[in-house]
Amino acid sequence: MERTSILLIIAAASFLFMFNGVADALKKDSEVFQVGGKVLCQDCTEGWNEWVTGAKPIKGCKVSVTCLDDRSRIVHYASDLTDDAGNFEISVTKYTNGGKELKPQNCFLRLVSSPDPVCNIATDSAGGKTGVKLHRPTAVYRDIVKYVLGPFYYSTPMCDEPDTSIVDSDNGKESNY
Repeated sequence: MERTSILLIIAAASFLFMFNGVADALKKDSEVFQVGGKVLCQDCTEGWNEWVTGAKPIKGCKVSVTCLDDRSRIVHYASDLTDDAGNFEISVTKYTNGGKELKPQNCFLRLVSSPDPVCNIATDSAGGKTGVKLHRPTAVYRDIVKYVLGPFYYSTPMCDEPDTSIVDSDNGKESNY
């Protein structure tokens, strides 16, 4: 019992030191933080195994980071294209032209476009279509703070969910069928 208590105390202390290290790095870190991830094509017309494990990287997809200030105004926008392996990496300067500091938790990442003529329907898997906020950095080392998100997926038009709402021509209101 006593040994278990000591181990719990050591684990809690380790967690606190690690958390303080991340917080300190975010406070006094470099002028830049990085956002990275991967974009893949997932084809629902394939069999289950191919659909789940056979996603292929898409080259040239546009991914963006948008950062807001405390009053929800856009103060920074950056984008990047994916490479041959479907990877992207966006560097964000932590200070705007006015000298205000950008807070990573006020930034979000989303899919913008896919050049693939077959696989170009953005999905919301991992939040790629609606956008996903940056929460905790994945890596903090010396002056590097990096957020790795995703993977994000595009799919084929055949996999797109149909719009089930129709507008009633008599009263102009939308209804589901």
